[in-house]
Amino acid sequence: MLGFGGGPSAIPLIHQEAVKKYKWMSNEEFSDTLAIANTLPGPIATKMGGYIGYRVTGVVGCIGALLATVAPTAIIIIFLLQVLQKFKDIPWVQHMSMSVVPVVAVMLATMTWDFAKKSGETLGWVKGSILIFSALLLTEFLHIHPAIVILAFIIYVFIPISKRGSKE
Repeated sequence: MLGFGGGPSAIPLIHQEAVKKYKWMSNEEFSDTLAIANTLPGPIATKMGGYIGYRVTGVVGCIGALLATVAPTAIIIIFLLQVLQKFKDIPWVQHMSMSVVPVVAVMLATMTWDFAKKSGETLGWVKGSILIFSALLLTEFLHIHPAIVILAFIIYVFIPISKRGSKE
């Protein structure tokens, strides 16, 4: 709950518990699960916990694991936001709150650059750049909802190359 580094920092703990302590899966199975979880959207610790819980006891295990990974953090956040709200008029609290904005902006920019690099490495820089700038154009300038853009890109990927107009 109080770990630093988010979901990725919990992976060694999940490995320790699932592989070494309880032996719910082997190292290879854990590595495969981690690889698949990394490709899916969302928090890694939640996906890993949910899958391992499902694997151990089915749907009930999945729900229990999801609650165990999400509920404690949500409770702490709710508590901290209530405390922050109570003291919001104190000048140093206001400055602290305003100081978070640029830090979050840098974190988002770093994450965006990491995604751009990963796109360039996996799709190629030309194709990756075209998709990135297409998404930017569609969402920011044409005001198309990001979920629609993502769905359209996913559908595009599943259209066979021969139907897209390329010659085989």
